[in-house]
Amino acid sequence: MSHNSFGHLFRVTTWGESHGPALGCVIDGCPPGIEFTVAEVQAYLDKRKPGQSKFTTQRREADEVKVLSGVLPKEDGVTLVTTGTPISMMIENTDQRSKDYSDIAKRYRPGHADYTYDVKYGIRDYRGGGRSSARETAARVAAGAIARKIVPGMIVRGAMVAMGTENIDRNKWDWDQVDQNPFFSPDASSVDRFADYLDGIRKDGSSVGAVIEIVAEGVPAGLGAPVYSKLDQDIASYLMSINAVKGVEIGNGFEAARITGPENADEMRIGKDGKPEFLSNHAGGILGGISTGEAVISRFAIKPTSSMLTPTKSINSDGEEVEVVTKGRHDPCVGIRAVPIGEAMVACAIADHYLRHRGQTGRI
Repeated sequence: MSHNSFGHLFRVTTWGESHGPALGCVIDGCPPGIEFTVAEVQAYLDKRKPGQSKFTTQRREADEVKVLSGVLPKEDGVTLVTTGTPISMMIENTDQRSKDYSDIAKRYRPGHADYTYDVKYGIRDYRGGGRSSARETAARVAAGAIARKIVPGMIVRGAMVAMGTENIDRNKWDWDQVDQNPFFSPDASSVDRFADYLDGIRKDGSSVGAVIEIVAEGVPAGLGAPVYSKLDQDIASYLMSINAVKGVEIGNGFEAARITGPENADEMRIGKDGKPEFLSNHAGGILGGISTGEAVISRFAIKPTSSMLTPTKSINSDGEEVEVVTKGRHDPCVGIRAVPIGEAMVACAIADHYLRHRGQTGRI
């Protein structure tokens, strides 16, 4: 299997499977002299790890990250400094239950990658999906923790803004609320509604999708390129690579098709500091593929989890028609834990463009 890497100058390769002994990533191209701690990386992995509430899979993984290469410890014994060589990080799998998947060893789960993996490779890892499992994304979150350190002053935050038919109230957006509830919701009034709604979905043995919004602030103007390496193009590509993502939009996205030019235009004036100032940000911080200096805003849609207890019609690898019920431990809404993954992928995309811009122009 090829195509396990993404990025140009900040290049990330992930490895490992859902039910293997471990998974991880190798970051090639990280500049030397970047300081971070293992605890900082772990904090992001803790946001993504399973089993933190009844609304996510009950697989119990500590997701404890180990930094294997590419760093030197400082005198304090806590801070690590990148050396410019490849950074390798590993996360061990400790709570696999492969026997849960024996019933689908030959059966294709509708909506899952089972059939397409078999068609392409002639073999598939049915134990949790192997590389097609969202377990792989833990390595991306680790890489994203390093990417955040590349761009000075950049802050990347995400939130769940919709689950199935339930939506947040944007007038009540409060970033401080995101880490205070199991749904990463910025609207405190939505939490009970999300809980009741997902409880019903979960008890029915079903699943539901979600919409996640990622906001990157402190992104300097000028990142990206006007034709084949647009910043929004790469952000969309990175987000689409996340398991179960079926749609991405930048700024006001599809809403731009429903409004007029004057409504959509981000008018400009000269600010008090003498620098350009945008009066709105419908473009999501990117114009012509190049960052404007405004917040970079993206949104992605996660489909309902394909592994569920509700019986579905399918076929098996012997060409027989069968019914599929997926046992094991699965997220009734995989979109919940997609928030830190989306943050990581946006951070990686912007870090890569930051280094490319610096390399091409010699300035930031």
